[in-house]
Amino acid sequence: MASKDAQKQRSRGLPGCLPGAPDPDQSLHTSASSPGSQVWQQGLPLPGNLPPGLEYLSQLDLIIIHQQVELLGMILGTETSNKYEIKNSLGQRIYFAVEESTCFNRTFCSTLRSCTLKITDNSGQEVMAVNRPLRCNSCWCPCYLQELEIQAPPGTIVGYVAQKWDPFLPKFTIQNANKEDILKIVGPCATCGCFGDVDFEVKTINEKLTVGKISKYWSGFVNDVFTNADNFGIHVPTDLDVTVKAAMIGACFLFDFMFFEHSLAGL
Repeated sequence: MASKDAQKQRSRGLPGCLPGAPDPDQSLHTSASSPGSQVWQQGLPLPGNLPPGLEYLSQLDLIIIHQQVELLGMILGTETSNKYEIKNSLGQRIYFAVEESTCFNRTFCSTLRSCTLKITDNSGQEVMAVNRPLRCNSCWCPCYLQELEIQAPPGTIVGYVAQKWDPFLPKFTIQNANKEDILKIVGPCATCGCFGDVDFEVKTINEKLTVGKISKYWSGFVNDVFTNADNFGIHVPTDLDVTVKAAMIGACFLFDFMFFEHSLAGL
């Protein structure tokens, strides 16, 4: 099933591996005990001073994020904790993310709720944490806008994703640990995604050069109406710093909460 998802993403004209990118088969392998497994396992460790657990991100130019369907929430009509699979271009799971939040926050604060997303590798080791405080989300309120804190490993801040006020477009910045702007993310005027993908372009600070994009894939009429499961793709240069890639993963979670959380948001 995972391989079919990956083929679906590539059928949109998305890159599996850009020219010059490392061949994943040279450094990765799947579990020998289950030949059909689509869970990635790390082979030889990579050199360099990278946050532990994020070494594999240095080899990727496409990261797929798939939200798991919550059957309980569908049946009861309640908001449950979000769960996401983070995959490579082959559809193999490399990380798993789980939202930690209270029932009160999910019920009464809805998409503005404060929460923490814990990201673990396939061995269950926590490699990253994304903290989201309770913030405003309105073009009429230029202060106290959305912000995420990225930790990798947990306890070590490596970056932030901060919303910037704009009356027309969704705009965000990716910041380093010192809250210095590194890149900008600019979304479209309308994020409803009427029968098509929604692209958030990742640009340089002066917005003159596009270096990547975060796409919310349209999953079809039935899925968008009857579930709140969303799929995202992060397209980045292979040599982009892994902490920036980690921040872009966090940005996907934020966009899901802000723009696509409700079941009808994809229409």
